[in-house]
Amino acid sequence: YTLFLDRDGVLNERIIGNYVTKPDEFVIINGVLEALKKFSVVFGRIVIVTNQQGIGKGLMTEDDLAEVHNVFLKKVSENGGRIDKVYFSPWLEREHSFYRKPNIGMALKAKKDFPEIRFRHSLMVGDSLSDMKFGKNAGMTTVLVGDNPEMARQYPYLVDYYYPTLFDFSKE
Repeated sequence: YTLFLDRDGVLNERIIGNYVTKPDEFVIINGVLEALKKFSVVFGRIVIVTNQQGIGKGLMTEDDLAEVHNVFLKKVSENGGRIDKVYFSPWLEREHSFYRKPNIGMALKAKKDFPEIRFRHSLMVGDSLSDMKFGKNAGMTTVLVGDNPEMARQYPYLVDYYYPTLFDFSKE
């Protein structure tokens, strides 16, 4: 089983109207490290799929993003968790890239890197409609997290499960 995770709003606090461009702006949401430790035992693969159009907008570089992720992955590992790989899309929304959620390019990249991935045995956890569409487009089970339970009621065909946080989901 594979766990696909969105980043902003799921693993770290989303900066409304802006982007995380350096490690000290990456604030891990309470319970995330504990959840990832649990998931590391349960899931064969854990990957992050994140749209990062701040790169396309010139607000940060791919190296800046790598630094943010390296600091986070080190913390995950120090706390007994694991992330197998981070996939990101630097393209702008208006470019409609195949590699930008809700399109499934990042899912296919993950499957190429880890051929054992079966989308029907995968979960996509995210906090947006785009994440839910990405999961459904790839044939995954979807889990909505965040403070918007209304979205789950409004789009029952996109959202299979809802939890307030990743930690709440990890307790199931």
